[in-house]
Order: sequence, then structure tokens, then C-alpha cells
Amino acid sequence: MTQSPTPSLLEQYGPREAMEYDVVVVGGGPAGLSAAIRLKQRAATEGRDVSVCVLEKGGEIGAHILSGAVMDPQALTELFPNWKELGAPLHTEVSEDRFLFLTETKAYKTPDWLLPACFQNHGNYVISLANVTRWLGQQAEALGVEIFPGFPAAEILYNDDGSVKGVATGNMGVDRHGVPTAAFQLGMELHAKYTLFAEGARGHLGKQLMQKFDLNRGRDPQTYGIGIKELWEIDPKMHKPGLVIHTAGWPLDTSTYGGSFLYHLENNQVAVGYVVGLGYENPYLSPYEEFQRYKTHPAIRPFFENAKRISYGARAITAGGLQSLPKLTFNGGALIGCDAGFLNASRIKGSHAAIKTGMLAADAAFDALASQRQHDELDAYAEAFEQSWLHEELHKARNFKPFMSKGLYTGTLLVGIDQVLFRGKAPWTLHHTHADHECLKPAADFKPISYPRPDGKITFDRLSSVFISNTNHAEDQPIHLTLKDPNVPVQINLARYAGPEARYCPAGVYEYVKNDDGADRLQINAQNCVHCKTCDIKDPTQNIVWVTPEGGGGPNYPNM
Repeated sequence: MTQSPTPSLLEQYGPREAMEYDVVVVGGGPAGLSAAIRLKQRAATEGRDVSVCVLEKGGEIGAHILSGAVMDPQALTELFPNWKELGAPLHTEVSEDRFLFLTETKAYKTPDWLLPACFQNHGNYVISLANVTRWLGQQAEALGVEIFPGFPAAEILYNDDGSVKGVATGNMGVDRHGVPTAAFQLGMELHAKYTLFAEGARGHLGKQLMQKFDLNRGRDPQTYGIGIKELWEIDPKMHKPGLVIHTAGWPLDTSTYGGSFLYHLENNQVAVGYVVGLGYENPYLSPYEEFQRYKTHPAIRPFFENAKRISYGARAITAGGLQSLPKLTFNGGALIGCDAGFLNASRIKGSHAAIKTGMLAADAAFDALASQRQHDELDAYAEAFEQSWLHEELHKARNFKPFMSKGLYTGTLLVGIDQVLFRGKAPWTLHHTHADHECLKPAADFKPISYPRPDGKITFDRLSSVFISNTNHAEDQPIHLTLKDPNVPVQINLARYAGPEARYCPAGVYEYVKNDDGADRLQINAQNCVHCKTCDIKDPTQNIVWVTPEGGGGPNYPNM
């Protein structure tokens, strides 16, 4: 599904204007901006003129960027060897790693000598990825990249031979019923010799490309996690710049994949978050409520006493690893960054992979342009990835998520053997066999989970959290959370799974309410959506389809 204009709108308002570029990049995150930067760097070095534009659905670069984040600077150093002199906002080097196993009342620290290399962060930086992305945007513009924030790519355009021709932006000024208002503006077409898709995890257009070009053939199903994050300003007495804490165990049961992060930035700020694997079985589980419970643990709560919560957000992350990577290229373009799924789940890091894949795809596109090619496959991109340090890194991590899906204790033991004893080079590769939406079991198999009420000091309700995410959508625009069949939510999701949408959504978008006649119906509060994509991933019937809302809508994350 896309929000492409109907023929009547095209007839009424005329053909869409079109702009021509050598390369169009869809998505202004680390992958997309790094690709654009690399293209312009190569053009400057080799004395060629390459036109590049970046489309970003957020109201500004960085507005929709959310990550933990501890950043490995390896790829950034390749892109900008002098990033420190250029003022990149990597200010806080990791000073200490702690990995804790939590029970309901106790915390057990893993000895440093037992920590696998994937949990060691010496030389990495605690960052705001949103701020790093804003900085990358400044570097891109300085190099001549045209950046269009607030313009989501809503439709893929194809040439007569089936190759990707470019994209079209969504229409503006359409009311909830699809009728143009006085503010109506027809979307624009952006044509390119090559189009790079960098939409992040579960990209709306990336998903369509995978289906059209059968890019997932022979690959394992992609698996995801939902990452929920808060930014706090804490008591200076509790603050230790560069301290990195990860936990596993409570409050999740031992059969459910997940864990927390707590990263100490500069200025007495900490980033705290929780990741829950979306392959969980219990429809009563609420990742948001599990995160709130986590903050009350005796080993964690002291960090948030006499502290102030500043911001909130959520985003799905790809976690399938090497086995789940789709074919990266197709005629006319390529997938980069988390749109393809390059995150290293064992390290909980993806920004370095996004930057690296953006650079690799850019090199392949630049060389193709220099050879007067267009709209064909950038085979050199996939070949360069297979020869890169990133491929080696992901190959070492390939068994992490499959092992951890076997439960906390068994998985931890097997990961230890794989990562410490074999250093990720064991002579076997495990596979994912089910997509996340296939894993949910009927509610009749479980008991409801009783979550404590929020106290408004350390734990909070969803709506107060959404408020500080600065989320906003025009009230009268078409609902961007679409249903293939409006009867499915009540007839299947509510009847069989007790309405899991109301629990897996971290923003209060979905709620079941009663009609005047007492019948149940699903109410979609689309204005609350933080664009995490969890519903598109976890809906057991795959009936919910996330499409691009009007440009500039969604969260506006500061320092996230």
C-alpha cells in the first residue's frame, strides 16, 4: 500500500513535477547521509559532477533518529578521518562496562574476564545518534548534497523495463477522507540513475522492494526487537560519564529475549532503555510496561532518584543478522543500513554498519556513473560488503540471536561458548525459522500480566511519555496505520490474542473500545504514532500496514 495519488487527482491537478538527479537517497539517517557524503567526496576527488539529493520524512534531519547509543567510530573515521577536528558530537568515551544478570531483587555482575568481546566497548563513545545525524547533515550540505526534510518518499517509480526510476513524495493537504483541501499540494517525482533506500528498520518502501524483486529468497526471516528509550538528567552524585551498563533477566521471564541499556552521557544525562525481541509468545506481554518495571529494580532505581525525565521514544530494530540479510541490490538501486538489516544484535550497535554500507553502496554507484551506466544492478556493492570488515563482524555474530532464542540461561551459555571459546568462528550457522508475527500464541495459553500503576516519578504512563516525544501529526490527514481488512482486529486479534495491539504499541495508538451497541471495535489514535513500526511487524495476521504520513509528522527527538 502507498499513498500515491488516485488517477482523478492526477487528472485534476496535472502531472507531477519531476526533478532529475544522478542519485536519490531515501532517508536522512546515518546510512543515507553517509552515502550522499561519500558520493560527493568521490566527485570532488576525481573532478566529476554528481548530483545527489536526500529525502527525509522528519521535519528536520535527526528528528526521527533514536538509538541507545554506544557508537563504534570505525566507519565514521573512514568517512571523515578528521571527525574530531570537524566537531563531530562524540564527546564521551566509554569508561567502564558492566553487565548484570537481574533477578527480582538481586543483581549479579559478570566478571570482566568472562565478558565476550561483543560486550566490551573500549574505544567506543556514548552518543546521541540524533545529534550525530544532524552533524552528518551539516557535512553533507557543505559538500553540496541537496536535503529535503519533511518530504517522505511515499511511492516507488519504475521504468518500463521494471527497473527503479526513483520515488515520488506524498501529497500534502489531503483530509482524512482523501479529499484535497485548500492547502493541497501534489507530490513531486524524483528521478535518478540509482536510488538508495535508507529508511531504517522495516522501511515502508524497502518492504515493497523485497517483495517485488524477491530479495528475501533463500534468506532466513528477518527478526526484530522493539527498543524503548528515555533520556534523563540525574543527580550528579550518581553520574559517571562513559559508564555503560547492560542487563539481562528480570523483569522478563527466562524464555523471552530482551535486556536493558543504561548509558552515561555528558552533562549529567543518562540514556536508559529496554529492548524486547518481537518473537515473544505471550500476547499479554507489554514491552513498554516491562521497561517501566525494570527501572524499579534495586540496582537500577537509585540512578533515577531525584532525577528528571527529559525525553521518550521508541523504534524497532533489525536483529536477524547475516542470515536474514536480503539481496542488497536490484535494477536501479540498493538497500543500505537498517533498511536491509545490518545491525549487529550481539553488540547492540548499528550506526557504524549503516555508515559503512552507505559508503560501500556510494562507491559502487559512483563507479557505475563514471562508466556511463544507469538503472542496472550495483553488484560491486554486495561484493565489497562480502570483502569488508563489516561482513566479518556480522559473521562472528551470526549465531547470537538464534542461541538467545533458546532462553536466557541456555542461550547465555551457548553464546559464551560461541563468542569466548570459538571467538565467533564456530563451524556451524544456526537459522531463524519463523517471522516474529508467527510466534504469538493464543491468549488462552497464558494468564494476564498484572503491571504496577505508574508513580509519575520513575515510572510513567504511555500518553505522558508520548507527550515528551514531541509527536505531532496533522489531525485531519489520512490515517497512516492502515488495515487490509477492518474486521480482522475484532474477529481474530481480540478474540484469539486478547487484542495484543494495545500492549505491543509503545505509544497508545491502538485501543479496543465499545460502540453504542456494546460491540467491540479497534480505535486507532494515529496522532500518537512515534513511527516505531512495531505494529507492522508484530501484528499476528499482518493486517496492519504502516504507510508514510504527511511530511514532517511524527516525533521530534532532541538529543536522542
